[in-house]
Amino acid sequence: MVVLSLVLLWLISGCQRADDAAAGASFRGMDITGASYGHDFRLSDPDGRERTLADFKGKVVLLYFGFTQCPDVCPTALSRAAEAKRLLGPEGERLQVIFVTLDPERDVAAVLRDYTAAFDPSFLGLSGDLQRTRETADHFKVYYRKVPTGGSYTMDHSTLSYVFDPQGRLRLALRHEQNAQDYAHDLRLLLQGS
Repeated sequence: MVVLSLVLLWLISGCQRADDAAAGASFRGMDITGASYGHDFRLSDPDGRERTLADFKGKVVLLYFGFTQCPDVCPTALSRAAEAKRLLGPEGERLQVIFVTLDPERDVAAVLRDYTAAFDPSFLGLSGDLQRTRETADHFKVYYRKVPTGGSYTMDHSTLSYVFDPQGRLRLALRHEQNAQDYAHDLRLLLQGS
């Protein structure tokens, strides 16, 4: 009788977790399901192929905007994404991390390829010309601007990571202050809800 009760309790809690995941009740990031922005992008990969969200259907997509010469925030974001993928175990194969450069003047194809591969070979860098970069950033409500530094410049930018579910719907905005465990938790809910 005790074993039967434990099995029933386990089954009920499992059903509850699935319902929570479907409803987004358990996310640790910001649930932005139904947002009026961030529905797609049209950018080039390092091989020059135009990529859109439809190319990644069936995967959870984590999208981050940054630049390769970023001294701290961007490498931290991609390191955290790599750790979250590792924490997902075999489910991590259904995660696509995309790094969109806000600095296409310096982040040419070879630079983007090498930069993203340094974190994980499956990570993909995307870029556009200055106008396409601005349009894409605006569409995702991403703030960025050049900041002069002597004879060069750096980039000031927002730090959210956006997450799409396997059906290509924008679902989450993950904060920079969250850890890899929080990211993996939310990514797993989306992977299991598909």
